[in-house]
Amino acid sequence: MKVRTAVILAAGMGTRLKEIGQAAPKGFLQLGERSIIEESIERLTDCGIQQIIIVTGHLSEFYQRLQQRCHDQMLTIVHNPYYADSGSMYSLYCARELIEGDFLLLESDIIYERRALSTVLNFPKDNVVLLSGTTNAGDEVYVGTSGDTIVTMSKSKAEIGQRIAGELVGISKISYPLFERMLGLASLRFKVDLMMDYETDALIAAAKSYPVYYTVISDLLWAEIDDQSHLVRAKTQIYPAIIQKDFQ
Repeated sequence: MKVRTAVILAAGMGTRLKEIGQAAPKGFLQLGERSIIEESIERLTDCGIQQIIIVTGHLSEFYQRLQQRCHDQMLTIVHNPYYADSGSMYSLYCARELIEGDFLLLESDIIYERRALSTVLNFPKDNVVLLSGTTNAGDEVYVGTSGDTIVTMSKSKAEIGQRIAGELVGISKISYPLFERMLGLASLRFKVDLMMDYETDALIAAAKSYPVYYTVISDLLWAEIDDQSHLVRAKTQIYPAIIQKDFQ
């Protein structure tokens, strides 16, 4: 069955972008004619996605206005009221009642070429995490694997050792059974602490009992924008290369 739903996590406060992050959510960074969240939405719809759920937090009114401008029932906004004191898994948890099947999971602060989505959507298994080759961008999350499944993630290469298959991009296909396992693990954690990340915590914990596959695009053009150096790299190097490749 084809995936028709995408969830975009957009609750982050953008603190490392300082004044820029205080003025607008990271999804509203503009490298071209439109914000990166609008460009991501266009790519998703072009790939056949029919429902997009955005989980907001910091400056959520930006996304509410975006929804009003879209005049499109395909865009649903969910708010994480505890965004300042919770991790990305709690944001995903906030969308649980709207998710009825397999879905794409994305982060709002990434730019990427079109084949990132098609590769994940066409992957033959029911769930997959997209990895890239070496970016040297700073703040990378490395993924350790065993066979064709993931087993660990860390920002420290030393913690993973020789099992590193690539860097986490922030685009995944999540099957509903996998999602249910992530929710079960999260529910237990949330009784004590809401600070749980969807990838390094929930996905890795679920992967201990449910196979989470990976696929690598070694030369993928993409960038996550967490701080000023990321923004400069995205604006001057990665975004122009993506535009040239996707629209040449």
